[in-house]
Amino acid sequence: MSAAEGGQAAVGRTVRVSVPATSANLGVGFDVLGLALDLSAEFAFEPADTLKIDGCAPELAGEDNLVWTSYLCGCREFGLEAQPLHITESCTIPASGGLGSSSTCVVAGIAAAQALAGLPLDRERTLSLATAIEGHPDNVAPAVMGGLVSSYVEGPTTVTTRWVVADNLRFVCMAPPYRVLTRDARRALPAMVPTSTVSWQVGRCLAMVSAMAKGDADAIRACCHDRIHEPYRAPLIPDYQMLHDVAHENGACTFLISGSGATMMAIADGDERAASVARAVSEAMPTLWVRTLRASEHGTTVRQ
Repeated sequence: MSAAEGGQAAVGRTVRVSVPATSANLGVGFDVLGLALDLSAEFAFEPADTLKIDGCAPELAGEDNLVWTSYLCGCREFGLEAQPLHITESCTIPASGGLGSSSTCVVAGIAAAQALAGLPLDRERTLSLATAIEGHPDNVAPAVMGGLVSSYVEGPTTVTTRWVVADNLRFVCMAPPYRVLTRDARRALPAMVPTSTVSWQVGRCLAMVSAMAKGDADAIRACCHDRIHEPYRAPLIPDYQMLHDVAHENGACTFLISGSGATMMAIADGDERAASVARAVSEAMPTLWVRTLRASEHGTTVRQ
């Protein structure tokens, strides 16, 4: 146990935590793959006399705020005494779901518990606790680690493998002005899948990882054809098929549902093709939130 563990968090220390947006599944990597993106949620934590939370809707600024409850979990995990905080949230990640906005809150709270006590960020313990809070690791793993990450849970531990994504790939993220509830997306899935579908999926998941690391757009185009979740979830997103077709017609090498939706993502080879895709989907649906992003290799960062 560190000398700081079991003690009280330092008074007067202001901590800033940056957590990247993430895209889970990447088509063929259902509940296994996740990607960190260069769009971040920013959080500031400062010891205070009473709990105060700024930057979120008033109904989310109470004792059940996810950042605050995750901070409390972090204090328990690291043997620290919790204290009231002034938390400021600054998040440009759309709330329509699919880019890991809740994961940024969970990870930020756990990271802040360590930083306020003068502890360095323990990424492995942070990830395992965040997985326990979220219930699955496919968003929190890249949020903590950065890059392209595969993950699985072994007892209380979340095990990851990480790859650096090739520089030529661009990720055109598009969020519609409506949500798909995670519970609805889960209910849409079949209870069982044939072994032939499993082998189809595993082979293409491995090919997808290799293609992302190499920046091989042709290989991504060939392998990114999911059979486990997207055929069942796409009908929950009214504009999926239209945007899928527009993206492919304008240079995307693949188009997929980000997480469980409603956000969607096209992968393109280079800035020119990405700009063409972004422009076309924006014109096809003016109410769409569209951002062209790169992969982020940094994961969660803490500044004091």
